[in-house]
Amino acid sequence: MKILFAIQGTGNGHLSRAREIVPLLQKYGEVDLLVSGTQADVYLTQTLKYKFHGFSYVFGKHGGIDYWRSLKTMKPLQFWKDMKAIPVADYDLIINDFEPLTAWACKFKKIKSVSLSHQASFLSSKTPRTHKIERFAELVLKYYAPCTHHIGFHFKAYDDFIYTPVIRSEIRNLSPKNGGYYTVYLPAIDDKVLTKYLQALPKTQWEVFSKHQKIPYQFGNVKVRPISNELFNNSLENCEGLLTGGGFEGPAEALYLGKKLMLIPMKKQFEQGCNAEAARLLGAVVVKNIDEHFVDLLEKWVTGPQKIKLDFPDQTAQIIDNLIRNFSPKTKV
Repeated sequence: MKILFAIQGTGNGHLSRAREIVPLLQKYGEVDLLVSGTQADVYLTQTLKYKFHGFSYVFGKHGGIDYWRSLKTMKPLQFWKDMKAIPVADYDLIINDFEPLTAWACKFKKIKSVSLSHQASFLSSKTPRTHKIERFAELVLKYYAPCTHHIGFHFKAYDDFIYTPVIRSEIRNLSPKNGGYYTVYLPAIDDKVLTKYLQALPKTQWEVFSKHQKIPYQFGNVKVRPISNELFNNSLENCEGLLTGGGFEGPAEALYLGKKLMLIPMKKQFEQGCNAEAARLLGAVVVKNIDEHFVDLLEKWVTGPQKIKLDFPDQTAQIIDNLIRNFSPKTKV
C-alpha cells in the first residue's frame, strides 16, 4: 500500500507528532512524506518526498503574528501550481496533518483524505472555545485543510473522534525531576522583552528557548538558548514548570510530566486562545497580556501550588491501526 502523509510545517507540534507517527505508518506500507510551511524548528529524521512553500504565518516579537511578514511570504500562484502538481491519485491512502496543499488537491479530485491533527478536534462543538465567538477563525479551521474524514487530538477526548495527545516516546522515556528552575518557550515574544520581566524575580532561575537567538547568553538568573530539541527535552524533564504559548504539544507534554503550566496565547490567534481555555479548565494558569501586572502573576504562579498530572495513555499505535483498517484502500467520495 502506498501512503502519502502530508504535514503542516508551521510551528513545531505537527512535525514533532509526525516523528512518532511515521514509523507506525511504515509498518503498513510505503510512506511518502510531504511538508509545506516555513516556520518550524523541528525536523523529521525521515527523507521528505515533497517540500513546498505552502501558507505559513510568521511569529512576531510582541506576542502575536507578524501579519506584514506573513503576507509577504504568501505566494498564491505558487500554491496553485504546487497543489496541482501533487500526484494524490497515485496513493492508496492520504493522511493529512493540517496541510492545505494536499487537502485541496484531494478535494478537487474527489479523493478521500483523513485528517489526523489537533485542528481536527475543533470540528466538534464540544471542544472548548474562547468566550468570544470568532466566526471567521472557525471557518479557517474548517476549510484551511479540508478532509473527508477526521481524527483529532486534544487534552481530553471531548468527542468520539477525539483522542488524548500523542506523547513522543522520547518524552515518555524521561524521568522527570524538580530542579527548581522554570523552562520558557514563547516564540512570539522577544527574549529581551521577556528577560526584563523574568529578572524581576531574582530568586527564580529561568531557561528561555528563543527563536530569535542563535548564540546562548545569560543575564543574571535568566539563561537564553537557541531552539534545540534535545536541550529543550532535558530542560523540560528537570524543570519545576513550563511558561509557554497557547500551542498544543508543548503544554500536553508538560501536563504529562506533571509540571506546573502557565500559558500566554498569541494575540488574535483563535486556536491558541481555545487551547489556553481548555488548559485553564484543567487547572493551568493563563495570562492574556504581558503588562504591568505580569510580574505579580508570575510570582503568584511560581510560589503557588499547581498539581496537574494527566494520564495520557500510549494509544498512538492503536489509533494508526484503526485508521488503516477504516480508511484504506483509496476510494472516491
